[in-house]
Amino acid sequence: MDVQSKEKQMLLLLKSLVNIDSGSYDKNGVDKVGNVLKTKYEELGYNVQTVQQKEVGNHLIISHPEVEKPSIFIAGHMDTVFGKGTVAKRPFSIIGDRAYGPGVIDMKASLVSLLFALEALKKAGSDAYKHVKIILNSDEEIGSGSSRKLIEKEAQNTSYALIMEPARKDGSLVTARRGNGRYTIQVFGKAAHSGIEPEKGRSAIEELAYKIVKLHELNDYEHGISVNVGIIEGGNAVNTVSSRAVGHIDVRVSTPEQVEEMEHKIEAVCATTDVKGTKITLSGDISRPPMLKTKQIEKLLSIVKEVGHELGIKIKDTKTGGGSDAAFTAALGIPTIDGLGPIGGNTHSEKEYLEIPSLTERTLLLAKLIERLSKL
Repeated sequence: MDVQSKEKQMLLLLKSLVNIDSGSYDKNGVDKVGNVLKTKYEELGYNVQTVQQKEVGNHLIISHPEVEKPSIFIAGHMDTVFGKGTVAKRPFSIIGDRAYGPGVIDMKASLVSLLFALEALKKAGSDAYKHVKIILNSDEEIGSGSSRKLIEKEAQNTSYALIMEPARKDGSLVTARRGNGRYTIQVFGKAAHSGIEPEKGRSAIEELAYKIVKLHELNDYEHGISVNVGIIEGGNAVNTVSSRAVGHIDVRVSTPEQVEEMEHKIEAVCATTDVKGTKITLSGDISRPPMLKTKQIEKLLSIVKEVGHELGIKIKDTKTGGGSDAAFTAALGIPTIDGLGPIGGNTHSEKEYLEIPSLTERTLLLAKLIERLSKL
């Protein structure tokens, strides 16, 4: 199966994808990435269904017309965390054995890898490339709010789920993840001049401060629970008692039982006020359940290790605190392996990079894995 000789072509496609700004809220940019990939998949003989979205980029459902019930589900995302104008400041570049650029490893290298793995299978005469159902969504980086139901629907009745998040820096695949969610707490107070009549004010910032302390007291690192108020907003002037304040909360949990527990605790914290005369609204939820390393996942991992051994690749796995769409397929009871993309690091930062030698290595691993699973 010829993959190694395709490195130059893969890097050219990767460059074109990286050099398209496609932040989660940049619908136009994400759709440009989707249009490039749609054309590529249609050239390979796939049917590509575009699921239209109003606020985020369109999602793509990709399948082969000759296979009605494919056994392998594959998920990837076309959005990044980087806003418009990022490409102009730091476009795709190569320094030594590493490639750089916004979204280069999370996860545009994976999009390239998946496409070329399927192309390699087709050119090798293997029908395995037909036995996949692919979802490329546009909102993974913001919680997959518009694509979760689509992923769950399309993954139903498949036997295996392969998620194309990048491999870890050391090459490890991912077999367990913490669940995660986002909340927004809005506090409404009463404005007043802090020098002339402060007693008439009701500080929204003060109330939010009380809530931040109580929310952070919910942290239980020993049991894998973390609550972080990562962004706060509020106030109009330093000499004005604030009438409004906002806190954005990130929550991580490690077991399904902790999901409901933490939802109740957060709601309880925000149910009453400490500053008389203020009001609170709370929105959000824990949208991604934890991905646990089940016996089914361990069995699938053993198959990946066998394929890796045949290719001279030692496969390791790990647990991570970050969320991904693997949570949805794993929660359905589908054996799921994540981190099947190329190797890289420093995701979501200006130093994000791809280890170029891993691009063809992990593409061949993916192709061989799809071939093996299609025969089971």
